[in-house]
Amino acid sequence: MSDTQNTTDATRAAILDGRTSLGIEFGSTRIKACLVGEDPTQVLAVGSHEWENEFVDRRWTYSLDAVWTGLQAAYADLVADVRRHYDAQPETFGAIGVSAMMHGYLAFDADDELLVPFRTWRNTSTGPAAAELSERFGLNIPLRWSIAHLHQAVLDEEAHVPRVAFVTTLAGYVHWKLTGRKVLGVGDASGMFPIDSAMTGYDARLVEVFDALVADRAPGLDLTELLPEVLPAGAPAGELTADGAALLDPSGALRPGVVLCPPEGDAGTGMVATNSVAPRTGNVSAGTSIFAMVVLERALSHAHHELDLVTTPAGDPVAMVHCNNGASELAAWAGLFARFAAASGNDVDSDAVFEVLFREALEGDADAGGVLAYNQLAGEPIAGLEEGRPMVVRTPDSRLTLANFMRAQLYGVYGTLALGMRVLASEGVELDRMFAHGGIFRTAGVAQRFLAGALDAPVAVGETASEGGAWGIAVLASYLRSAGELDLGAYLEQRVFADAAFETVEPDPSDVAGFAAFLDRYRDGLAAEAAAVHAI
Repeated sequence: MSDTQNTTDATRAAILDGRTSLGIEFGSTRIKACLVGEDPTQVLAVGSHEWENEFVDRRWTYSLDAVWTGLQAAYADLVADVRRHYDAQPETFGAIGVSAMMHGYLAFDADDELLVPFRTWRNTSTGPAAAELSERFGLNIPLRWSIAHLHQAVLDEEAHVPRVAFVTTLAGYVHWKLTGRKVLGVGDASGMFPIDSAMTGYDARLVEVFDALVADRAPGLDLTELLPEVLPAGAPAGELTADGAALLDPSGALRPGVVLCPPEGDAGTGMVATNSVAPRTGNVSAGTSIFAMVVLERALSHAHHELDLVTTPAGDPVAMVHCNNGASELAAWAGLFARFAAASGNDVDSDAVFEVLFREALEGDADAGGVLAYNQLAGEPIAGLEEGRPMVVRTPDSRLTLANFMRAQLYGVYGTLALGMRVLASEGVELDRMFAHGGIFRTAGVAQRFLAGALDAPVAVGETASEGGAWGIAVLASYLRSAGELDLGAYLEQRVFADAAFETVEPDPSDVAGFAAFLDRYRDGLAAEAAAVHAI
């Protein structure tokens, strides 16, 4: 029998015995499922389902029906992948983990009924609440945080507020329905309400401040009763119930009883997927949104509206630069060029389109030739924008070439992120390594190189770049078996990334100077972007 057949047989046995871990992540455009073996670096199968948010009544949302149909489709796609490769039907797993986009507002009444449509992280209608909370707390409370959404509902005297009995995130909601437990991983919880890292729980003093703040406006609102229980990575977070198994796998093949790890946010799974949970490490995750996470050695000197203070999945403090707009506008332009190719009789697949356009960007001027690209489809708090208007602007003496246009589009993905990272640098925060992941980095050496220039720091990309958070939450599920022996950082170093291959790109001095010139114009041009929001 060949070695390949032996490996396949051993893997089939591991799948049938449940010696695997399943990770599921709800991204902004795709729901991914990732199955790993006893060695979490071994990806056995993947599945996915595309979905899109909706703009309903001037709010960004996903319907709960779409959550479940999408989850079932992604899981079914993974099962089909298992059957293709191993001729096996998964009936159980060693552990399951659920991750999703952080923040937002899912509010339920005492009968577990949703009170208002899911308000996602992308909404920017919470300005007054975020400002008041930031002032009272002495911390930056971003517009997208769950507590800002709740407080804005209080300020607006929304009719549902007196009936609120439970507030959670998307990952917390899915986990609750799968297990019956209202819990949240500390990393995801840190995007709901400020965390006391020493206690790995909500900041008790600030809970009291909030309760006193809303006592007259919303009598009886008790934050400790509303928020999910906080758990660190490695803590068992419940088991898959019979109802939960049926929700995940309507075919009935999946058996209940699988243990789940704490549900986490996409920021936390990004840190895990890039081995960025130790101080002086950081990562950039690029998708529909783009954000950077930097694990801190010490507290910042004061609050900055550009920086969120969140935590790793183990509870260690992290500075986060979060931008609502990432690569969606870039993808739209790629789609336009793909259609042009098809209309001219030259069908080109999506990956090839990105490859050609990204390679062309390398031929552009270091500063993109004076071309500016703004990627704001939604509001962008760091840039001071309540809404978005994607825009390309240039002066008459700029050099409009395809190369400069594409370099400007790629620079534009990093524009707002770079503004926030400049603030972090002013605090004296230093990085030993910055990792990057997300589909934008699949074309080797382009987006990675430009990010190194934008940050003026080495940027590493690993083999897990395109799997991203679904793999990261599968690793956190696997960690349940080792949490009693190793802390999360040691587990990642010794069991997951010991032999990992990362390709690191050093910043090119010409890219650093060119991006700095682009960013100066980008910052000045935000006035034109703001004018477009008001005019169009």
